[in-house]
Amino acid sequence: MDESYGQYCAVARSAEVLCERWTPLVVRELLCGSKRFNDLHRGVPRISTSLLTQRLRHLEEAGIVRRHAVGKVWEYQLTEAGEALRPVVMGLGHWGARWLAGGLRDEELDPGLLMWDMRRFVRLDELPREPVVVHFHFRDARAGEQLWWLVLEGGRADLCLQDPGRELTLVVHSTVRALTEVWIGERTPAEALATRELRVDGPPRASERLWHWLGTSLFAPTRAAAQG
Repeated sequence: MDESYGQYCAVARSAEVLCERWTPLVVRELLCGSKRFNDLHRGVPRISTSLLTQRLRHLEEAGIVRRHAVGKVWEYQLTEAGEALRPVVMGLGHWGARWLAGGLRDEELDPGLLMWDMRRFVRLDELPREPVVVHFHFRDARAGEQLWWLVLEGGRADLCLQDPGRELTLVVHSTVRALTEVWIGERTPAEALATRELRVDGPPRASERLWHWLGTSLFAPTRAAAQG
């Protein structure tokens, strides 16, 4: 590692491995099921590719991650030691959801990360047999990040930045902040809908079921409970 605390304490030695900038987020992505480099980068979009490569190498050297070739692509997986970090990382997330209040800063709002997070936690086993295609329109996002399509069928959830040409089930119009706050448990869908920051167009039954299909972030129940 770049620096050492110079202490035998297990907390110090663990922090040397895990507390470098971005490293906990890389571990979070691996715990959430990302295996390939591009998927890891989509989950931590603000890290440079060179730094992500470095962090993965350090985790591999520490025995937390192993990689193997699948065809021409490398896949990364947590070792037994890496999987043992699950309660540590999840505990950190629940602690933040419980105690770090005060609202989201503008620089923390990222529609790409939000959509990627929502895609991987869709409740696929709760979906109807027919395909569900949800079009998201973020009216305040930057060019190139305003339009997204979530295609749910065949036990899969695919995220598209280009129109897949499918019949739409629902269209969600929202600010980035409103949908993010719903996702993390800061507000309920009803609260965001009431302010007109969020609107859902489509059949009433599907509109009602949408929030059940999408679910919430892993830490949303903790955040909602913290607000009473």
